[in-house]
Amino acid sequence: MNVTINGASHEVPHGTTVAQAVRTLTEATKGVAVAVNDEVVTRSSWETTALADRDRVEVLTAVQGG
Repeated sequence: MNVTINGASHEVPHGTTVAQAVRTLTEATKGVAVAVNDEVVTRSSWETTALADRDRVEVLTAVQGG
């Protein structure tokens, strides 16, 4: 199935979870937020939230600086 992650098209297997999608982009375990189709997905739901064909996923990471 095809999903869009941070604006780029990705072919992923059926049953891919939000957690798996996040791991394709970052190894960070803190400071990461995810939205699927403009709805925030809580971290506690990442492992159990499966993506569907044509989902739009935004993975945001906090950057420290000043």
